[in-house]
Amino acid sequence: MKKVTVALIGAGLRGINYSEYAIQHPNELQVVAVAEPNLERRNKFKERHELGEEACFASWDDFFASPKVADAVFICTQDNQHYEPTMKALEAGYHVLLEKPMSPDAKECVLMGQMAKEANRVFSICHVLRYTNFFTTIKELLDRGAIGQLMSIQHNENVGYWHQAHSFVRGNWRRKDESSPMILAKSCHDLDILSWLADSECERVSSFGSLSHFKSSEAPEGAPLRCTDGCPVADQCLYYAPNIYLTENTDWPTSAISDDPSYEARLKALQEGPYGRCVYHCDNDVVDHQVVNLEFANSVTIAFTMSAFTKEVSRTIKLMGTTGEIRGAMEKNEIEILHFGSGKVERISFEDMGGHVGHGGGDFGLIKDFIRLVRADGKTQGLTSAHHSVQSHLMAFAAEQSRIEGKIIDLKEFAQSVFQHEVVS
Repeated sequence: MKKVTVALIGAGLRGINYSEYAIQHPNELQVVAVAEPNLERRNKFKERHELGEEACFASWDDFFASPKVADAVFICTQDNQHYEPTMKALEAGYHVLLEKPMSPDAKECVLMGQMAKEANRVFSICHVLRYTNFFTTIKELLDRGAIGQLMSIQHNENVGYWHQAHSFVRGNWRRKDESSPMILAKSCHDLDILSWLADSECERVSSFGSLSHFKSSEAPEGAPLRCTDGCPVADQCLYYAPNIYLTENTDWPTSAISDDPSYEARLKALQEGPYGRCVYHCDNDVVDHQVVNLEFANSVTIAFTMSAFTKEVSRTIKLMGTTGEIRGAMEKNEIEILHFGSGKVERISFEDMGGHVGHGGGDFGLIKDFIRLVRADGKTQGLTSAHHSVQSHLMAFAAEQSRIEGKIIDLKEFAQSVFQHEVVS
């Protein structure tokens, strides 16, 4: 089998994680170049993948100014930096694996999809949940009629109180203008998987939610702007930064605050950087809880809840059909099927394939499938496509508009208004 070569654009945590596939499966994938503006990250990645200096670039512009060096690129930049390198990569003849969300701009999403089709290149979005044993098993159960005709789904994304504080209050995804609305940044995974399970076109969307807790009006009396500035409630606060980031455990999320894991570097990061700020005195504006209601053309209805206020970072789901129910907890690696009439209960358990950071094995499943598609030069189908990704992103954009405007959104009308009657195919 041909070894696929890839260049990484954006050597942050997600890009590093995907690229580890090449270390574990060197006969299938080889990383041959990196574009990363942070010198320390670039050098660490260079050493990890044994790259020459000529294969390391400070920007994607420098990378694309050079001759084509790989079969494909992984684009793992921040949300609002996806469009330009993706278009450049497709124009240069690269196959593309793009981190989700595609873009915080709906029109950019469809333009990237159209460019991939015109260039006849593989264009995969990192909807990794489709590649987990958990969700592929649920899909197979539905397809074989294990619970009759699917009628309704209840799905919860339990964000986790500490994960919300890390990523969406202090972190890179705290502001819509700098990344994207939280329903897109955090939950386009979930909207994609729900669309896949419903197996139909979404027609109507409504949504409610707000930023209710992580704001200045909820701050304890006397709380300073930074945790390290003598907080009077340090002993009681769930979000006191030194208790989170200055422990002996330097894995994620601590690894996100500093490229240098030493105590001194982490302390400095809390004293000077965003992760040391009081969670009640940040500049965040994304929601901390939201519900989305979806109606599909085949009459399937879905209620999706995303909430910061959970102990575990997990996904739970209940699917209701005409002859039974499916209940599942992804992080527990468990599914049960309840059959009406007979009362029979089937239980399915899975091996832990990567936990939260690896999305239950979905990350490497995605890379393995991307390699297959690249080897076939785009002449075969994967579990997802640019068309499906655009549709699930539209659901997220429509949900945010519904939340803000307080009205039900007709998705077809919404798409026409965004794309000025352009047809996505």
